[in-house]
Amino acid sequence: MTKNFILAGIDFHAPSDLVARQLIGTVLLVDGVGGRIVETEAYDREDPASHAFSGPTERNGAMFGEPAHAYVYRSYGIHWCLNFVCRESGHGAGVLIRAIEPLEGLDRMRERRGLEAERLLCSGPGKLCQALGVSRHHNALALALPPFALRAAPQPVEVVAGPRIGISKAMDVPWRFGLAGSRFVSRPF
Repeated sequence: MTKNFILAGIDFHAPSDLVARQLIGTVLLVDGVGGRIVETEAYDREDPASHAFSGPTERNGAMFGEPAHAYVYRSYGIHWCLNFVCRESGHGAGVLIRAIEPLEGLDRMRERRGLEAERLLCSGPGKLCQALGVSRHHNALALALPPFALRAAPQPVEVVAGPRIGISKAMDVPWRFGLAGSRFVSRPF
């Protein structure tokens, strides 16, 4: 029997592009620090740009796990990146959290990032993880349990879409989603 993995009104058993769009406007907290998700990117195992494309490995194993869990990996050996696992266990799909609008714990974010500019605290996946204190220790953790908290969007939002950033395959797939008009996205749409 298939379980439903509904969190903040989002069914994480759904395809990653649908989940990525629905995450815009939700509020993500890690140990009480975070804000409104303003930018995401979807990935699926049939997508050549996805870590899941070549099948499960030690690095990407969490991406093939239960939906509504974290998949955290290191990008270029430098920055941690946070993804939310989607679809059924074994499928290999996820949503990269690219940017948030800082709302809670700004002092901790500024200390972790070593800068004051609110707009730059979480305007990219590596910056976001540094500001929220996300590391490999968060890999495979359930999003429904501490240290994570995910809250539904407090009001309806307008979502824009465009091609993903920083990939060399399937660059034209319009699976990057953002909050229309947000100044907190990593790059304009």
